[in-house]
Amino acid sequence: MRKKFAAQLYTLRNELQKDFPGVLRKLKKMGWAAVQIDGLHGYSAEEIGKVITETGLKTAGMHVSLDRMTNELDIVIHEARLLGTKDLFCHYLEEELQNVDGYKRVKKELLEVARNTPADFRIGYHNHDFEFHTIVENKVALEYILEPTGNEFIYPEIDTYWVKKAGRDPLEFIKKYANRMPILHLKDMTTDGKEYFSEIGTGSIDFEPILKWGEENSVEWYAVEQDYCSGSPLDSLELSLKNLLLLAEKVNSN
Repeated sequence: MRKKFAAQLYTLRNELQKDFPGVLRKLKKMGWAAVQIDGLHGYSAEEIGKVITETGLKTAGMHVSLDRMTNELDIVIHEARLLGTKDLFCHYLEEELQNVDGYKRVKKELLEVARNTPADFRIGYHNHDFEFHTIVENKVALEYILEPTGNEFIYPEIDTYWVKKAGRDPLEFIKKYANRMPILHLKDMTTDGKEYFSEIGTGSIDFEPILKWGEENSVEWYAVEQDYCSGSPLDSLELSLKNLLLLAEKVNSN
């Protein structure tokens, strides 16, 4: 399992603007097996792809805006190939789309993107908590988006923190998507009642059964993201990885 842990680079967005290649080298030295791309921060896909290859890191998918998916799909696919991934996830929706008509449009457009990408690509959706606040066709919006239409579907990339923020149990919710979720987002929540972001293993989410479920249900990557860190984001990721490796040992020993 230790070879499945990926650092979501949104955590390091400020550091990447200064030295993207250097950050990748630090993450590899820290022990991360992969990274998940969230923008190129002024660098080219060719340049970053070369550093990924040089370090031996893998790419656990890309987070891409819906606008880029629908209007720059050929460019996005080209970038993905250079970066070594075939997983593209819509990572956020603007407020104007966070309503019944907006979610219907999003699902329609993502399914269209999936039809227009090579067969070996996977198109997915990464959630926040707002998708739980709107009902679409008798389902919360997230379940509506992820529900198959015929034999077509959008791959889930469920985020544990945002599920808990919405008042749901992360483990129970991900069970809906057994053997359908190649990438699972791990993010912890503080125990102080403020429901803020915290390093994996320091907060209120029990990740041991989540990792066990993931190993039993074809999860390929566990992507760790911390939207905001109280100190150095690199230190936060190092602590999260340390705790994840300890949890992985427990899961593997049971």
